[in-house]
Amino acid sequence: MTIRHILRRLASAVPTPRRNPFALGYLAVLLGTTLLARFGDPELVRRLQVASSSDAHNLLDHPLLALTASGLWVAGPVWMPYFWAFLLTVAPLERRVGGLRAAGVVAAGHIGATLVSQLVVVVAVASGGQPAEALDALDIGVSYGVLAGLGAVAGLLAPPGRLLALACASALLLDQILTDRDLVTGVGHPTALLIGIACWPALRRRRPLRARRRPVRATSAPSS
Repeated sequence: MTIRHILRRLASAVPTPRRNPFALGYLAVLLGTTLLARFGDPELVRRLQVASSSDAHNLLDHPLLALTASGLWVAGPVWMPYFWAFLLTVAPLERRVGGLRAAGVVAAGHIGATLVSQLVVVVAVASGGQPAEALDALDIGVSYGVLAGLGAVAGLLAPPGRLLALACASALLLDQILTDRDLVTGVGHPTALLIGIACWPALRRRRPLRARRRPVRATSAPSS
């Protein structure tokens, strides 16, 4: 493999508006909300994030808003790590399967992992394992969608790359579970990764090509 070929491959992996409209558009929204959280009025930001949170109470009161808006924020004050996360997961997935199906994977991971993790919280509170305040704990962020993208794109790699991607993801999740002890992300992050893996059969299925129209040959009128 020549240096020119390597550089060409690296250049093709850089997200562009033409190749990655979904990934770059999503990152632009996350950048906007991150700047709002950092420089906006603190009370306004707090109200917006509380309304956007996908905690158990919000899911009961306004589920569509909670499930949608909770994925429009980053968990923390720094945006740049999410750029690299999208660069390694959602962007290559979009290039392989298209923006619509990549968006479907991200949405499935975000919604599915949110519902599963909050169900676990409800059960834990009902059984006395968690305080009642856990039902209102702020739950925002896009990490579920990113992990679903990682799980999905791993299935499109060659076996060595697939094993490496899943091994790295498993190591990160195990470290988080052992060090963080947060119930919501401890359940939600592995669930999101598994949702991405569950998308392999659908993503590997080729999209049907439109049937090509055969040119109609002009027939000459029969001679009288």
